Amino acid sequence: MLKFLKGILGSQEKMPVSIAFEEIPSRLNEREQHLLETLHKETEAPVNKIRNAAASLQLIVNNLNGAEQDPDTHPKIKSIAKNSLPLFLKAMNSSLSKELPEDIHEFYTCAVENLKGCLNAVRGQGRYLQVAFPEEMKATKTGIDVIGHEINIITGSLSRFKVEISDIDTARKTYTALVDVNHDLKKSIERESRTRKRIQGSIDRDLEIGTELQQLSEDPTIRAAEEQKKLLAEKEKQREEYMKIYASLSMNASHVLRKAEKIANRKHLTADVHTLKKTMELLSNDNVAQSFEITASLEKSCPIAQKMIDAGEIAVKNKEERAIFTNTDQFCTKLATASTKYHELYSECQELACALASNPAIVRMQSLERERAQITTMRAHEEQARQELLLWREKTRESMPQLMDELTKKLGEILGDTVQIQVSNQIPVGG
Repeated sequence: MLKFLKGILGSQEKMPVSIAFEEIPSRLNEREQHLLETLHKETEAPVNKIRNAAASLQLIVNNLNGAEQDPDTHPKIKSIAKNSLPLFLKAMNSSLSKELPEDIHEFYTCAVENLKGCLNAVRGQGRYLQVAFPEEMKATKTGIDVIGHEINIITGSLSRFKVEISDIDTARKTYTALVDVNHDLKKSIERESRTRKRIQGSIDRDLEIGTELQQLSEDPTIRAAEEQKKLLAEKEKQREEYMKIYASLSMNASHVLRKAEKIANRKHLTADVHTLKKTMELLSNDNVAQSFEITASLEKSCPIAQKMIDAGEIAVKNKEERAIFTNTDQFCTKLATASTKYHELYSECQELACALASNPAIVRMQSLERERAQITTMRAHEEQARQELLLWREKTRESMPQLMDELTKKLGEILGDTVQIQVSNQIPVGG
């Protein structure tokens, strides 16, 4: 019966150790403190033995300094020992004079360096002292062996300590990562809330603008302005037509006058060159010349070109060029008319544009339309930012369960037990 009960009780699974998420740092600190205390206990005896062995070695070195060799020793050995002893003592003193720190990690590093120095001294100049000072060298080797043995013990303790401390550091980093991610998630929720408010604000403002634009569209001054806009568009179209006529006529004239200017330049007809250049500058200018300017200039230039045409010096190639110099007066009238009409329409367009620009209702409508365009652009950016934020949050939340699993596993390894982490509602792991 007792065996049966033990079987039942023994088959029950051990309940996992429950740890609140917020308690993990203190648990890790406690474990680290325990490891430090254990390390101190494990290394206390070896440290003391190393210190004692180092003191004994220093005493041996001090006794060797000035020691007399056996008179019966072979002269050659005496000579070698006499030359080697100072170097050996110097090397040993250099190693043993280094103070061993209290911190176990610093102590270990220093002790290993001291041991290496002593071994090098014994294997170097010390090998020439074996015969001359057998007892001292034997005691020296024994002291070095003691230090080496105790260092090996400390090595094992430090290795275990480093492995477990590394596990604690890994757990801390994972815990910190979870805390940071949770912090970022909270910030992202706040940020998304602000973004949604701005988006809603822009939607509300867009509706307000739409209402105001609808009201403005019914304003009588707007209706009158619409008629002005249509008239302005018509006059701008007419102005462009006259601009094209002026450009076409002036281009044809410029082709012939440029030929005339080259001939006049070749003949050194300075006055004619000056006259022709002035006319071409007016014709090729981006701005349409005034009718009186271009008429006066052409009346001086056309006769010069006409003489060259009559003399066969200039070949008129197409009907447009022939029309110009067949009836120069008619050409000048057409060009002047195009210039006059263009400038008249330009002035009328400016007056209409100024009238429209000064209309309060029009100004308000344009301002509202610019604001609406800005709002639309801003809302598109805000929506994109919100979608990117939601995507980041989703991916981040998906990564949290894995981090929590890693932390749970590592805590179990550290504590040597099955661990269950209790998470509060403030930590939305995987939520």
